[in-house]
Amino acid sequence: MRRPASSSLSGTRRTTGISRRCAVTMGSALAAGLALTAAPAVAALPRRAPGAFEPPVQLALPLPRGSHALGAVALHLSDRSRRDPWVATRPERELMVQLWYPARAAVRLPRAPWMSGRAAAVFQQTGYLLPEYVTLPDTHARVGAAPDRRGGRRPVILYSHGHGQHRGSSTVLVEELVSHGYVVITIDHTYDAGQVEFPGGRVEKYAMPPLTGEDDDPTILKAVDVRVADTRFVLEELSRFARGGRGPLPHGLGDLLDLSRVGMFGHSLGGATAASAMAAGVPITAGANLDGSLFGPVVAKGLRKPFLLMSEDADNKPSWPEIWPRLRGWRRHLRLTGTRHFSYTDYETFMPQAASRLGATDEQLAEFIGPLDGTRGIDVQRRLLLAYFDLQLRGCRAPILEGPSPGFPEVRFIDGGDDPQGNSVGGR
Repeated sequence: MRRPASSSLSGTRRTTGISRRCAVTMGSALAAGLALTAAPAVAALPRRAPGAFEPPVQLALPLPRGSHALGAVALHLSDRSRRDPWVATRPERELMVQLWYPARAAVRLPRAPWMSGRAAAVFQQTGYLLPEYVTLPDTHARVGAAPDRRGGRRPVILYSHGHGQHRGSSTVLVEELVSHGYVVITIDHTYDAGQVEFPGGRVEKYAMPPLTGEDDDPTILKAVDVRVADTRFVLEELSRFARGGRGPLPHGLGDLLDLSRVGMFGHSLGGATAASAMAAGVPITAGANLDGSLFGPVVAKGLRKPFLLMSEDADNKPSWPEIWPRLRGWRRHLRLTGTRHFSYTDYETFMPQAASRLGATDEQLAEFIGPLDGTRGIDVQRRLLLAYFDLQLRGCRAPILEGPSPGFPEVRFIDGGDDPQGNSVGGR
């Protein structure tokens, strides 16, 4: 029997600074490594020549297009039925999640940071892509804002980050969904994430063993199983909140959760998590995989529920054509021309903003996030993901998913996972 879980709110301010470390990591080695969810094998750009003081670059997230204001609250969850699978000294599995929800306007409340303060400091001290002379943004969500309950219960969507990333990695997509009336829960998979900040300022860093990059890597297979267990536990906690076990949530937030309509999407290993969680019987209605290889039993078993595959332009995932004939529910494989693996994260908007300060050339940017204009890429991704969940969780028609359209020439419909022309609608 599962022992009771504990939960608490966590809120910290973001801190930033200017660093002498001028190298930024990007390029083909990074993209290739993380596309297979292997450990980040990175290539550093040359250091910029010393010169006059330059202020930090202030990053910004694009405004979501929906009509709803956004609220957010970070939540500390402890699964007392599991020891932590990565760090033996931890007697229980601890997670940080963030609940994003349609909210009443609350302009006087602080905006939620893209990444909490001490986690951000660890993230930036590594010099990994966004070093300390790049100021991380705040989101458009107000911390602890009152939920907007006028529309009744809302469909719930879970988000799982890529290997080594964090729960805020695809905030630009999360905010869009929330602005259109969804509740989204973003999960930090502790010790698989790059860094996770817990209440009191404790930061737990990445702690997985080295990876081989092979599809049968036992560490990756274990990671998927751990993430599936994390996902199941988070949904159990949400169910408790929805039944009236408010815990530390803002008043009325549990009343928004419609757990009969649950979707899940993720980037990279997060997309694999969505597929594996559905195959393992986690109660998820529809899933989406943003450019992640698939691992484990789901590849041979397949799925009977709706599943969306969205890939980068240079698609090289052998697990996708293998699972394709075993996707027995609604299915699409969409390939976005001009994108790369990290186009499905907030780097799509951040890197062009920071490029000149980082000393990155247009060629290096294109290698990392693809030649497609970032603003256009974000717009297309937002429209596709929203249309998909509107179709599967709300029963709305989704013309953008019905076949190729002159309005979206970047979107190629792939039949069987390997159609070189990309002109077939590969769906049911």
